[in-house]
Amino acid sequence: MPYVDGFVVAVPNEKLEAYKELARKAGDVWMEYGALAYVECTADDVPYGELTSFPRAVQAKDDEIVVFSWITYESREQRDAINSKVMEDPRLKDDMANMPFDGKRMIYGGFKSFLELER
Repeated sequence: MPYVDGFVVAVPNEKLEAYKELARKAGDVWMEYGALAYVECTADDVPYGELTSFPRAVQAKDDEIVVFSWITYESREQRDAINSKVMEDPRLKDDMANMPFDGKRMIYGGFKSFLELER
């Protein structure tokens, strides 16, 4: 089963198109280096919770939208190797230095799959 990197970030509405451009470029790079899948999603039904929620987790402001993303890999080892190449790729250097969101509020992590059901 795949290894998964997951991300949640708040993107200013005025920078959403710039984020989408970055995501398309980054997705191409990740896939080129061997990722199995690269998915980006904008919030559609994510209410602000009393204790926990996606907007609370990233301290989303009224003028921001929550983005939920994930990348899948064959294994943790492959993920580490792919991410190392991606971080050195010159096509993303400037974009990583000027991200269209506040990277300090990004939540991310790597996850081992234990169940995968597909139709």
